[in-house]
This record gives sequence, structure tokens and C-alpha cells, in this order.
Amino acid sequence: MLPRSAFSVCHVFVLVLCLSSAEDFDWTKNDHSSFYYGTFPSGFSWGAGSSAYQTEGAWDKDGKGLSIWDVFTHKKGKIQQNDTGDSSCEGYHKVKDDVGLMKELKLNHYRFSISWPRLIPTGIKSDHVNEKGIQYYDELIDHLLDNKITPVVTLYHWDLPQVLQEKYGGWQNISMVNHFNEFANLCFEKFGNRVKYWMTFNNPWSVAVEGYETGEHAPGLKLRGTGAYRAAHHIIKAHAKVWHTYDTQWRAKQKGLVGISLSGDWGEPVDLSNQKDIEAAERYVQFYLGWFATPIFHGDYPQVMKDFIGRKSVQQGLGTSRLPTFSPQEKSYIKGTSDFLGIGHFTTRYITQKNYPSGRSSSSYFTDRDLAELVDPRWPDPGSEWLYSVPWGFRRLLNFVKTQYGNPMIYVTENGVSEKMLCTELCDDWRIQYYKDYINEMLKAIKDGVNVKGYTAWSLLDKFEWDEGYSERFGLYYVDFRNKNKPRYPKASVQFYKRIISSNGFPNQREVENWRRKAVETCSSSNQLLAAEEQRSTAANILRLIHDPLTSHMEMVTEIVVPTVCTLSILLSAVFLMFLLRRRN
Repeated sequence: MLPRSAFSVCHVFVLVLCLSSAEDFDWTKNDHSSFYYGTFPSGFSWGAGSSAYQTEGAWDKDGKGLSIWDVFTHKKGKIQQNDTGDSSCEGYHKVKDDVGLMKELKLNHYRFSISWPRLIPTGIKSDHVNEKGIQYYDELIDHLLDNKITPVVTLYHWDLPQVLQEKYGGWQNISMVNHFNEFANLCFEKFGNRVKYWMTFNNPWSVAVEGYETGEHAPGLKLRGTGAYRAAHHIIKAHAKVWHTYDTQWRAKQKGLVGISLSGDWGEPVDLSNQKDIEAAERYVQFYLGWFATPIFHGDYPQVMKDFIGRKSVQQGLGTSRLPTFSPQEKSYIKGTSDFLGIGHFTTRYITQKNYPSGRSSSSYFTDRDLAELVDPRWPDPGSEWLYSVPWGFRRLLNFVKTQYGNPMIYVTENGVSEKMLCTELCDDWRIQYYKDYINEMLKAIKDGVNVKGYTAWSLLDKFEWDEGYSERFGLYYVDFRNKNKPRYPKASVQFYKRIISSNGFPNQREVENWRRKAVETCSSSNQLLAAEEQRSTAANILRLIHDPLTSHMEMVTEIVVPTVCTLSILLSAVFLMFLLRRRN
């Protein structure tokens, strides 16, 4: 999912951008118009998403190899509360259950990723192909199609086989291009007769910056000023090679589409009358989304990236730019390698110009951009500290993509909001508001002429949230991670999103307000059911712990003192039960 490293402190931040403003994008026009009631075009596809490491669990089952995330999460101190994705949602064992949830939601498509090490344990195809991994994805794809849900498949959602990291240095090495192509080709061979929508990479920005620059994500390397650019360079080449492989070997018989999912926050100038702020805001977007989109659509990196990184490299006494270059042949090979563009979007920043010194020791992706990020304290921030609700930025970003890249076919591949709380709360009114406003801004963008064909709510389930562990929840469905069976419970947003899908938009004000009221009414009874279940679970834990006084105090801290459901009644009943049991003994 989503970039966090640059935003781990939620106030102001330093970043970089481009010099030239887009000639055809009007930065001075910022329409914060009122809510628009209307429907989406016929055939618009509604979905929800997940990724393999975040939801599957079964990290060492049925022949799966280690991924860099398996190794990274097992190192103490890397993940909040030392959480891991070892079991996560147990999605590997709950295919039919989860497809049932999708059917209940009336989804048109489901976006998921294939775990490279589950199919090829070492990442090297000639070593071994794991047939049980292929069987698992066969079952998932077939079950989706049996329920008239279109599978949308991501080939790489961050879980690189650990052997490739140890042997070659992962995405720092050009050899990844061929290994990834062999993996993709295997997927086309095994699943392409049924899968017609492929994405090569999910959010390569996070792979490059958080994996190889800040080290907050696996594999945890801190190669400041160079690592992110080198990783991105190889990822772009790998994407292009896979697209050409599909185009030449599979497209004619399988008739599918291959794209890429890029994440991009919107950057809005602090002062629309200040040209330097406008240039800084465009740099922000170009160093984020444009870093990958511009080579794929135009054949080379954004000019502003080349200018800024090149100039700072010279000032640092380097003979060449820290930003790698594409040869003329590579430019033509990469250009045009996307049948559609996947867009993941969550939030917006205000951007202003800020100069950073060019010392070699201080060089980084963030200082290369010469800008600062700011947020408006009035923006709602219900969950992740980097994620503020700024719906109008979504429409602005979609229009920017339209003007910059020739109005490509767009699928929104990630959009949603988290909560970060100890309490269980199924009545997620703030998520309803977020989805309502962001989906409406997407509808306005379609009215503007942006070619958006589908929308993927992020995410179907609560799941492992990378370096944040299980402390943040993006799901439409609540997952009780303390329960071995990982039961799912619908939040209020399930009913609201289901109504949007059924109506293909927002028919009228009265009806939409009615959806919200009914969704909140429904979740109140679900909350009571979940509280009762967790109360029983808490009591069972006490009965188990009471017989082991040496460990009961330590386990009590995690299992009872910080319960998921923050109801005083559960705590009081637990204490009372413990008192009675001790008296009886």
C-alpha cells in the first residue's frame, strides 16, 4: 500500500520538484465546487483490493519461499509492536469466505497480487516452480470468475524473493529485469487464459524510496541519494520488458491488457500567485508520479528531475548525475508500454519552494526536490498520520494525468482511509465521508473528460500495514486479528459502498443521505455482536492464563489491558471473573 516514510511526521516536510509548469495544466484553476449528484458511465467497474503479503498469511506453507518482507518483519524493531504478516488475515485458507464478502458487496472486480516466492521460491525459475502456489491462485481466480467478479492481478506488490535480494542486491541489480520477466511470463502462461487485466508493479515509488533510500520498508537499505534512483531505473526497465513479452507472445491469443499502478499524492501550490510555488508543486508531482509515468508515456524522466538532480550532482563534485540515464534505444523501448494507467491516491499536500544545500553528505531524494510540504490543520486526519482527507486534490491529480499523458485509460487502483485506534469501531462514519467525497471528485473528473474506467476501494479487509503492523486499519471489513480464525465483520462503510455500486453513483441528495443513516444503524448491531465475541474471547484467555501464574502478568498486558474493544464492561467483567476464580482455587 502506501508511502509513509516521507510523511512520518505530519506537519511540514521537505521535498523536491520540477522547473517547468505543464503548459496545458492550469495551476491557477482550483474548483472546490459543491457535491455533484449524478451517475457514472455505463460499464464503470467497481472493486476492492488487497495484496499477497498483507492478507494471505501462510508465509512458510506449501512450498512458499522467503520474501524480503518475511525476513524484514522478523527483525526486532522494524515493525510497530514487532508485528509480522506470518498469519495476517489467513486469506490463503479463506478464499471462498472472502469471495463471498465480495459477492455481498456486489463488486465487479477484485484486485490482488501474486506472491513471487509462492510461485518461484528462490525467484529463479530454473531452480523450481511451486505447483501448490499455482493451485492456490488457480482456485482464487476460478472462484472469482464463478461469482462473476473480474480478477485484476498485480505481479509485484513488494514481496521480492529473499534469495534475489541476498544474491544480487534486489532492485539495485539489473539482473532483476530478466528474473521478473520470467516470473511474469509464468503467470501469463498459467493464468492468462482467465486474467485479462495485469499490473506489473504496485507503487514503485515506495519500493524505491522506502526500500532503498530511507530503509523503512524491506529490504531496509539506506542508500541515500542513489539507491532509490537505481531501483526505480531497473523497475521501469523490468516493467517495459514484461509489457513487450505480453505484447509479442500472449496478447493475440489472450487479448488482455498490461499496465502499471502508480501512486501519487497531489501537490497544491501554497500561493497560486507565486510562480516559484507553482513550479515547486509541479516538481512534487513530477518527482512522485512523473518519475515513473513520464518514461512510460514519453520515453524519459521528467526534465525537471534531470535538471535538478544533475545540477546538484555537479555541485557535489560528481562526474555524472545520480539519476541514471536511458539510452536512445531504451527510451523508444520503454515509451508507450502501458495499455492503461493505474492510479493509487490517498491525500494532498500544500507545496512551497525551499532550497537545500548540495553537500554530498546531505544528498537525498527529498533534498533533491527543493521544496517543503505543508498540511492544513483543518483537514480531517482520522487514521494514518500522513493521510489527510482532501477530496478536491483527487480531481486535480486526475486532470493533471489527462493533460500530461494524453488522457490515458485510467483505473483507480487504490483509494481509501484508515483508522488508528485501540478501540474497535465498526461505525466508520469518517470512512463513509471519505469515500463519498473522493468518489464524487472522481465523478467530476470524468465530467471534465478524464478517461476513468474503474475504481478500487482500498481495502477489502483490515490487513498488515507494512511498517505500521496492525496498528492501522484500511478495511471495509474489520478483521479480529486476536482470534485464531481471523473472523471478518462488516463496517458501516460496506453498506454505503454497496449502495454506490448498486446505483452506479449518487442519484440524489435524499437517497444518499438515507444510505448513510441506514449504514450507521446496521453497524450498531454488528458492534454489539463483535463486543460479545471479544468478551467471550477475553474470558477464555483469562481461564487459560489463570493456570499459569508465572506468565499471566506479562500476557495480561497484551491480551487484556489493551483490549480491542474499548468497553469498560469487558474489563470489569474480566477482573470480576478473575477474582471469583482465584477465590475458588
